[in-house]
Amino acid sequence: MGDPGRMTPMSSSIAPAFRRALSSDGKPDRVAAVLDRLEGFSGLDPVIDRIRQKVRGLPLGPVRDVLHGRWLGHPVHPVLVQVPIGAWMSTAVLDLMPGERRASRTLVAVGLAAAAPAAWAGWIDWAELHKRQQRVGLVHATTNVVAIVLYAGSLSARLKSREALGRTLGFAGLAAVGISGTLGGHMAYRQAAGANHAEEVPHLVAPGWHPLGEVADFPVGEPVRRAIDDVAVLVVREVGGTVHALADHCSHLAGPLSQGKVADGCVQCPWHGSVFRLSDGWNVRGPATAPQPAFDTRIVDGRVEARLREKPPSSHVDGLVQERSA
Repeated sequence: MGDPGRMTPMSSSIAPAFRRALSSDGKPDRVAAVLDRLEGFSGLDPVIDRIRQKVRGLPLGPVRDVLHGRWLGHPVHPVLVQVPIGAWMSTAVLDLMPGERRASRTLVAVGLAAAAPAAWAGWIDWAELHKRQQRVGLVHATTNVVAIVLYAGSLSARLKSREALGRTLGFAGLAAVGISGTLGGHMAYRQAAGANHAEEVPHLVAPGWHPLGEVADFPVGEPVRRAIDDVAVLVVREVGGTVHALADHCSHLAGPLSQGKVADGCVQCPWHGSVFRLSDGWNVRGPATAPQPAFDTRIVDGRVEARLREKPPSSHVDGLVQERSA
């Protein structure tokens, strides 16, 4: 394999043609351009700040992590939204068929009931995002509210035997759901909201032991940043001499753990407060839903070495058995 960053004569001729095929006028796709402008629209920020403060101030306790999806290993919001979307999509199909009024009413009601927990999970995740993600997310949520209002009106009309109005409002609600889904997809796939931002670490670190520095380079209890194969690594030495190493970029949104607070055998991300166990990277508290890649460590001739740990962390693993050699 050659250098992936090097452009061959063939690739240099294909690239302009490919770009022209994507946009005949040489300009960015209109939908993408609108979404990019939405990301940079700071006019939403005062509203975002107020809502974010209220959402983060809710006394949810451990329920907050449940809504984040920490127990699932990834955000639970995309799972929950499948129910209302599926119910309302099925309603649209039945509305095109005669004699399915009762089933359509039931599905609209199911979608409305399922929208509540999906919305709660979405707001809890949204409150812990970057501002550019929150701008798109606020419009995404607003479009969902429009869809819910339309489907509530649809159900009310159907219950009053105003079937034509009920179907019309239902189709309008489905259109709003489609717009909301486009915005949600932009957040997930373009802005990487909810993605595991430490997933690439096992693919970038070469097997074997890597030097981190002299033992004296790591003050006891202080987070220190080092690098292995250009991957940032958090290193913490405990009072007894045990050295812990985790990937430095938080799995939630890549916050620098080396700038976080170390206490009680854990490190807290300075950006959004996720807490990871130093011994194995387990995400003790969200909003992070994925654990942090951890490294085995050893001390050889006064120097600390580390290698990527292959075994994934578990909530039942208590501590790291450190390899040492004289």
